[in-house]
Amino acid sequence: MARIVMKFGGTSVAGTERIRRVANIVRAQAAGGNEVAVVVSAMAGETDRLVNFCREANPLYDPAEYDVVVASGEQVTSGLLALTLQAMGCKARSWLGWQLPVKTFSAHANARVDEIDAPRLRESMAAGEIAVIPGFQGVSEEGRITTMGRGGSDTSAVAIAAAVDADRCDIYTDVDGVYTTDPRIVARARKIPYVSYEEMLELASVGAKVLQTRSVSLAMKHNVRVQVLSSFVDDGAPPADTLPGTMIVSEDEMQKILEESNMERQSVTGIAHDKNEARVVLTRVPDKPGAVADIFTPLGEAGINVDMIIQNVGRDKGETDVTFTVPQAELARAQALLEDKKEALGFNRIITDSKVAKISVVGMGMKSHTGVAATMFKALADRGINVQAISTSEIKVSVLIDEDETELAVRVLHTAYGLDAKDDAA
Repeated sequence: MARIVMKFGGTSVAGTERIRRVANIVRAQAAGGNEVAVVVSAMAGETDRLVNFCREANPLYDPAEYDVVVASGEQVTSGLLALTLQAMGCKARSWLGWQLPVKTFSAHANARVDEIDAPRLRESMAAGEIAVIPGFQGVSEEGRITTMGRGGSDTSAVAIAAAVDADRCDIYTDVDGVYTTDPRIVARARKIPYVSYEEMLELASVGAKVLQTRSVSLAMKHNVRVQVLSSFVDDGAPPADTLPGTMIVSEDEMQKILEESNMERQSVTGIAHDKNEARVVLTRVPDKPGAVADIFTPLGEAGINVDMIIQNVGRDKGETDVTFTVPQAELARAQALLEDKKEALGFNRIITDSKVAKISVVGMGMKSHTGVAATMFKALADRGINVQAISTSEIKVSVLIDEDETELAVRVLHTAYGLDAKDDAA
């Protein structure tokens, strides 16, 4: 018998028929003798509808009242799933965020989990009751409902799995696992059976949409084994235990798996892309100590995340050009902030470009393989793809390219690193 937390996203619960399908999956897991808790998102499109209601009611809405409204989507889904399970003869009940409680830091609309008091939940699960919990929501120190930002149900599920010492957390989505890249772009992309926390964290942060970054970070912190599966399976399909997706595990467990299978780690595990980047160039910035700090300090204070940074020596002595990227949604705000400080910063002009994309190759194997970056640059150069900026970490290399070349770059790199599925497995 195992203790399992199952999470279902918005597309998996988009309507009563899909909720019934989810209930069948949950019932099968419980019928195997497992202790089960289920975390659900709002129905697909419901959160957007609720957000629009808030904007119509008051464009300058109070974040605390906003949370009250948008948290209701998950509450509806949890109640409906509990009712459906009961109709199937299962012992089930819903637990709202304040009933557990899921305690959060009180940053409304983007709260972070502080702790979860889970003794009553564990007792309920041990007694054979299926717990159905709305994701995305918690309660602040002041007793107000809070929400955790888009994708927050993933974080809720991992946090609950940690609180109840679950054997694993199964994240059911509209894909059946983590792939070497987006299979909609590369038909020969392969599903990856195991990924380390570090690799998944990098992939999530550079554009892979499978899991929310914060959920992966929390799983790594509490050593929660996370499995990504598809909820869109035939009614007669075997349960998750016999039809695995992608398991996200610690680096130690990954090493044991590789040793037992007598396999060498590939240099690159996956390739991600992100079209939500924008490039900013400040020309003729004074080349003196503190000039770059003066640029990025106000951006940081405004909560604008800066990614790639390049500083070039300008044509004129004593001046330099500074290039960096920001999220596309933050471009207008970043530009306005810098224009406002133009005189103090001393740059000549701002050049922006929102038609760019970030392509990243990720893999723990980079630590033991040389030439990963060289392979990337050569493969892109051979197809005439120009690199506008570069950033690296210990297990990642990212480049900025023209948005129109995104799909070509992903396909070229997927082949260059030997990630294409073989003909007999494609």
